[in-house]
Amino acid sequence: MEKANSYCIVFVTINSFESAKRVSKVLVNEKLAACCTIIPNSISFYGWKGTLHERNEQMIIIKTIENKLIPLKDRILELHNDDVPELISINMNYGLSSYLNWISTSLLEENE
Repeated sequence: MEKANSYCIVFVTINSFESAKRVSKVLVNEKLAACCTIIPNSISFYGWKGTLHERNEQMIIIKTIENKLIPLKDRILELHNDDVPELISINMNYGLSSYLNWISTSLLEENE
């Protein structure tokens, strides 16, 4: 294990499995994410405009690096269908060296 300070995990919830797949494919194809893992059929309870809501959602767990966070956020906001999407990033503390190297390599642009 090695320090992973510049690596991030981003959590996004979205309303349908098809939307989750579409967003995930775009993020990986555009090299904003090395990997997107979809956890289907989670249920969220939340307050919105004074009312309690319950919604079946899909959780997308995105593996990326810190310098991709702003373009990643911008792209998710373009693709997401919620007014205020859940978009949370946490820094990794440690990770398997070979996995961290794979993330970095996956996010390189063609001319790098």
